[in-house]
Amino acid sequence: MEAILETRNLTKRFGAFPALSDVNICIGSGRIVGLLGANGSGKTTLIKLANGLLTPTEGEILIGGVKPGTQTKRIVSYLPDRTYFDNWMKVKDCLKLFADFYEDFNIAKAGDMLLALGIDADKPFRSLSKGTKEKVQLVLVMSRSAHLYLLDEPIGGVDPAARDYILNTIIRNYNEEGTVIISTHLIADIEKVLDDVIFLMNGRVERVSSVDAIRAASGKSVDEVFREVIRCEVKF
Repeated sequence: MEAILETRNLTKRFGAFPALSDVNICIGSGRIVGLLGANGSGKTTLIKLANGLLTPTEGEILIGGVKPGTQTKRIVSYLPDRTYFDNWMKVKDCLKLFADFYEDFNIAKAGDMLLALGIDADKPFRSLSKGTKEKVQLVLVMSRSAHLYLLDEPIGGVDPAARDYILNTIIRNYNEEGTVIISTHLIADIEKVLDDVIFLMNGRVERVSSVDAIRAASGKSVDEVFREVIRCEVKF
């Protein structure tokens, strides 16, 4: 299996606090992978390391066989866990910005997705609700033909009624030869779209498995098995 993302004894500490410890994973192409864990388990730290926003304390992380940097940004489409556009911008300005930065950005596709979501491209960003801002950012990220999509809590800030639509937007619009990594603590909402899962607990990988293997071995949902693995009640 050719890895799009691989970590080798990856460790990240902030002072004395170990956000990640000895993480070893290998993720191939063409998969939708759930990075699952409670808040504070290390999900965002791992995604930031993969996107080159943080550097490892020990070990290494590779994207398509190379360390995160300018080269990997060309093939990685990243959705952070917070909004980052200036409020003075209009939605259409955000589209133009992505079109200038990324050769693989499909502005027509982004426009069609905004239309389907009922989002007016002429609206200023400051006038949008938090959930709508997150939808705009998701549209931008999913309108790239990337090799790796890193989505940090893409459904965390939207109401339950919108979650299915957002998940469908993800699975209908990503480059099928690429890989999607979705971090979330809302496991029950997202497991139906996943091929594989990575369980994180306190910065350590507790399990890596295909969803089918988990269900076949246990007869239970991924959410139920995750709760058993971490041996605590995950509260949403």
